[in-house]
Amino acid sequence: MKVLVIGGGAREHALCRSLSLDPDVTALHCAPGNAGIAEVAELHPVDQLDGEAVARLATELGAELVVVGPEAPLVAGVADAVRAVGIPAFGPSREAAQLEGSKAFAKDVMAGAGVPTARSYVCTTAEEIDEALDAFGAPYVVKDDGLAAGKGVVVTDDLAQARAHALACDRVVIEEYLDGPEVSLFAITDGVTVLPLRPAQDFKRALDGDEGPNTGGMGAYSPLPWADPKLVEEVLATVLQPTVDELRRRGTPFSGLLYAGLAITSRGVRVIEFNARFGDPETQVVLARLRTPLAGVLLNSANGTLEDQAPLSWSDDAAVTVVIASHNYPDTPRTGDPIEGLDEVAEKDAPHAYVLHAGTKRDGDAIVSAGGRVLSVTATGTDLEQARERAYAAVGRIRLDGSQHRTDIARKAAGA
Repeated sequence: MKVLVIGGGAREHALCRSLSLDPDVTALHCAPGNAGIAEVAELHPVDQLDGEAVARLATELGAELVVVGPEAPLVAGVADAVRAVGIPAFGPSREAAQLEGSKAFAKDVMAGAGVPTARSYVCTTAEEIDEALDAFGAPYVVKDDGLAAGKGVVVTDDLAQARAHALACDRVVIEEYLDGPEVSLFAITDGVTVLPLRPAQDFKRALDGDEGPNTGGMGAYSPLPWADPKLVEEVLATVLQPTVDELRRRGTPFSGLLYAGLAITSRGVRVIEFNARFGDPETQVVLARLRTPLAGVLLNSANGTLEDQAPLSWSDDAAVTVVIASHNYPDTPRTGDPIEGLDEVAEKDAPHAYVLHAGTKRDGDAIVSAGGRVLSVTATGTDLEQARERAYAAVGRIRLDGSQHRTDIARKAAGA
């Protein structure tokens, strides 16, 4: 099977790594990719938001499956353009991707499906914003209605900060604060059948102890030793399947990856948000534990034949990923700094630890930073403690001037 992956972050590197290990994949391409993905896939320059250009590239390559990784191309309708030329695409349509593209749309779908979530107001004026903030009180949860690369959410006790963020958005969703730990659960669906993966937990705040601003994610781990063993079963029944059924009922069937961000509150499971694609950095740890070859599962989703999919096989190992970010991330990250030590990780830590590239590019013989989140160091072990030790040992070998990373990823769960 010839596979083309669209995107160029750590999520796409994790997907490409898994696909490269799949014996059914005969050729692997990525557009535009990054310096790390180039080691496992052939790269092609393309505007990933241009559906016609992506479809044309897929046709030229003879691709038999196109996997659209990031949210922006999905919201732009790239998967639709690929399907229009007769090539199976893993990823929802433009209309269904509004589940991530618009917080207000997602809230409306959840209301129709009876999915438990936070009470909320959609606001477009200063008066509406002030009324909503006053109604809920602190902590204030303010979400930009549109895509914001994982940084459109502010959770704060500071009313002025909450109001300033809300006023900076064209349309904003203000909702009640949900207590309890957060869980990420992915599910692959063809619009009818829903196949949940294993849960993970990520770390959104930039600094140790969940301090600092929100980011796109600074690390993740799986499994969750503290979670209810029936959590996946419960979320499938009360969140994932009802959402997929509701979207189909509305005439906008959702196929691809449905990501549920959940809060395990004192009142039960509540949905924080939906995403329409694999989440970063949770993808890294979930795919590290998946034993079933990936390409066939994604193709079954794209073809509407997921009911024929055999049960997924999972490793009992734990996985931890730690993100290395550039200087001053997430504000105005510095780029162009050389990255050293990657060969040392490959020589000393493989196969239990490896580096996935996010914001990197090749500059002559060197690999340099090219984004805020630069690398994602992923490791597996017999338990979280061992996986965590291996991940941080590999992080310690990498040298990037001014870089930052959290030192407490999975520490509490591992009992460290």
